[in-house]
Parts: sequence; C-alpha cells; structure tokens
Amino acid sequence: MHSATVQAPRWVWLFGPGVGAEIHQTMADSRAQVLIMDLEDFTPPALKAQARAGCGAVLRMWRNAGAQTCVRINALHDQGLSDLMAVMPHAPDVIAYPMAERAEDLVALDQAITAQEHTLGLSPGQTEILPVCETARGVLDVRLLAAASPRVRAALLGTEDLAADLHAQRSPEGEELEHARRHFVMACRAAQIEPIDAPYTWAALGGAAQETRHAMQLGYRSKSLVRAEHVAETLAVLVPQPAEVHSLQRLVHAFEAARAAGQERALVDGLWVEVPTYRVALRRLAEAQASSKPPA
Repeated sequence: MHSATVQAPRWVWLFGPGVGAEIHQTMADSRAQVLIMDLEDFTPPALKAQARAGCGAVLRMWRNAGAQTCVRINALHDQGLSDLMAVMPHAPDVIAYPMAERAEDLVALDQAITAQEHTLGLSPGQTEILPVCETARGVLDVRLLAAASPRVRAALLGTEDLAADLHAQRSPEGEELEHARRHFVMACRAAQIEPIDAPYTWAALGGAAQETRHAMQLGYRSKSLVRAEHVAETLAVLVPQPAEVHSLQRLVHAFEAARAAGQERALVDGLWVEVPTYRVALRRLAEAQASSKPPA
C-alpha cells in the first residue's frame, strides 16, 4: 500500500486562563495537542500582569507534557505589545490574535514577532500566527488574513463574539453559526491554511463530540475547546479509531487491487471508490499513523 507522510495533526486546541495553577495542570494532563494561554478574554484586567509574569513556567510545563504552546495576546492597540514582549522570551509555538479582521494588523504583528525573534536569538519565522476570526468581517476576509503573513498556517473560527456580531441567538445546536462554519472551512482550504472549528462553549458532556462529528463532515480536522473535560470525547471523534482504520485499509486494498486488474474503480460496501476517495483514505491512515507516535 502506498502511504503519505504527515505530521501529527493538531486535533484539539484548548483555551485556558492566564492565571490558575490547578487548571494549567489539568490542561497539561488533557492530551490536547495545543494548549492556549488566553491573556485576552480569559484573563481579567487585574490579573494580566500576574499572567505575563508567570507565563514562562506554564509554557515550560505544557511543553514538557508534549503539547504545543500558544498564547492569545490582546489586540496590538490594547496591551498586545506588552503581552508579546512578556511571552516571546519563552518561545511560544503560536501567537493567537483576537478579533482578527484586518490584514494590516497581522502584518504589524509579524513585524513585531520578527523583531523579537531577532533580539532573542530565536530561529527566524519559527513563531506561528493564528488569526482568531470572531467577527463577520474576519470570517469573510480570512483569505486576506491568510495572505498577510507566511506565519499564518491556520485560523480559528470564533463563537460568542461572532454570534454577538451577527446579532444571532446562541443555541446548543449551533444553527446560528452554520453559514459561518461552512464558509470558513472553504475559505481556509482555498487559502491552503488549516481551519480550526469554533470552540464548544457549552457544559454538557457529549455535546462536544456531536458538534465535532458535524464539523468533520464539513471538512474540519481540528476543534477548539474551553474545558478540559471535553478533550477525551473530542479526540475520540477526530482521531481515527481501530474500526475506522480497518475500514480504510479495506477500501485502500480493494481500490489498489482493482487498479492492478485494470479497473478504474472498486465497489466497497456499496460505495464506488474512485481516485479522490482513495486519496482521502490514504491521508486519513497517514494521520492515524502520525497520531500514534509519541511526541518528539
């Protein structure tokens, strides 16, 4: 069987506050691939200085747990530069930018990060920028945001601020965000960056898994969360399980056997498997293999 080589997917992006030793440890233990210290909405103004001072120890703990580290800073015109100066010495993997809707803001952030990498002796370009698109303009203009900097390799869809901007009423079913969710995944794929589905912000267990299954049908491979207890159920949906791997292997073997026999496609469980379906199966199997490897 032919195989593709991929990096382990960043299935789950988990937000947490800037201050709180217990929750920081819970996040480290959650198995989320990316842990986000949120210096914006999740950190009250009175605690922002404390969060900046303690970020080094937190990011180090998360990195030792095998996770990638991300910090969501405030907007550049509102303490964002202070946040950046505090966190860059600790080399976060990703800087998330809130209310992203103007390419010029990301250009300015890129320039500020570049200056910090140079000053601190970090590898040029190693710090990723993650636009958090949580306004109507940000969602519609995500392709412009993606083009603003080569540091942009993914973008995250917002929920609460986006719903407020749309004047939409929130519901557990999320129908009010359906158009945004569908537009966002298509625009991100067109821009060749990875779309991250909106945070699941409800408390119910099982709800995150249900929302994630729907997002996967639309094309998402990554999900954001705000509670560590939702990580396990979300991973159980996103990460290929043994039964799915077995089905994918059957599909691949059947297609390759059909092609070897001179046939253009193969019938597997009622589905005519053609080249695009075969390639999707290979990619999914490669992701399963990559996710089973321990972090480097």
